[in-house]
Amino acid sequence: MTDRLYYSDAYLREFDARVERAEFADGRHVVVLDRTAFYPTSGGQPFDVGMLGSTRVLDVIDDESGILHVVDAPLVEGEVAHGAIDWKRRFDHMQQHTGQHVLSAAFDRLLGARTESFHLGTLSATIDLSRTVSAEEIAHAEEDANRMVWEDRPVAIRFADAAEAAALPLRKESQRSGTLRLIDIEGVDISACGGTHVGRTGAIGVIAVSGWEKFRGGMRIEFLCGGRALGAYRSLRDAAMASNKLLSVLPSELPAAIERLQSDVKAANRTNRDLQSRLAGHEAERLISQSSAETRIIVEVLEGWDQPGLKAIASAITRHAGYAAVLISAPAPAAVVVARAADAATDAAAVLRNLIDRFGGKGGGRPELAQGGGLNGDP
Repeated sequence: MTDRLYYSDAYLREFDARVERAEFADGRHVVVLDRTAFYPTSGGQPFDVGMLGSTRVLDVIDDESGILHVVDAPLVEGEVAHGAIDWKRRFDHMQQHTGQHVLSAAFDRLLGARTESFHLGTLSATIDLSRTVSAEEIAHAEEDANRMVWEDRPVAIRFADAAEAAALPLRKESQRSGTLRLIDIEGVDISACGGTHVGRTGAIGVIAVSGWEKFRGGMRIEFLCGGRALGAYRSLRDAAMASNKLLSVLPSELPAAIERLQSDVKAANRTNRDLQSRLAGHEAERLISQSSAETRIIVEVLEGWDQPGLKAIASAITRHAGYAAVLISAPAPAAVVVARAADAATDAAAVLRNLIDRFGGKGGGRPELAQGGGLNGDP
């Protein structure tokens, strides 16, 4: 079996190992080493990447036959290869995983909310709690977790058999048999875990809860630690500074400024709808005055009108008895509205289908009103 170097030293970045098996299977080059510092996907934590000799490690899988390293080029059985893990990725995972232990311990101790599962994603991490918690409770747990981070408590790796583990205050009972690997955060948490962790809680930096939602009768908590939290802060800072500049307000005044802006936009939209309705009425009267009193069918291509505007004009036209309207916007791709008065014989849906068959686009409706878009060509 492969000797898992990351079990005892998560800070090991480089190592030498012998290639015990090399094969090409399912379109992939796979090697098994006599020992490795590459962490395989397990326990909610993703795999490490890096270099093995001159090949890139693309995936690491925990298999019954050992730790499988998926590489981008073949290696030779029996050769000694130099491995180098991607330290930036590894340390990020260490910060998030140890941060999870601390945050889970805070929720458990303060609120009796157990962590049912953990997932470490590319952008954020989540824990699923056994019960719902309020925003105030989340803030309380977050504050307590960061207190434990800033106290810079030691994080130790311990090994114990089932009997020894049973005598320890494990946060969650392990279902595994044999020797257990325990992560012991002094005075904070003891949990069975095979993941990679920082040596002291201070290396987590900070734990920031970035969101939450109800999930399967409990609560899903999204959080960021260390470098990820810093990256999120920078993004928010840059967005806030850009907003401050656009709105000419202080950061603390942003919510009120946005509310005023929303109110102004709503008022402007109301005014715009009123003006468009009036203009549509005038346009309808113009088209009626230029139409044939005998046919009472208006077919017109109108520049500068969107579909809601065309619909408003068509509605104004068809308030007149016997009238039907086929209104098309310009330029292409065009929107189209077909409408008829209640006493007119035109089938609006059939007219629209004919237009779509000839000029493309899509749409639908009823005999009284049909609308579509995406027409090309020159209707």
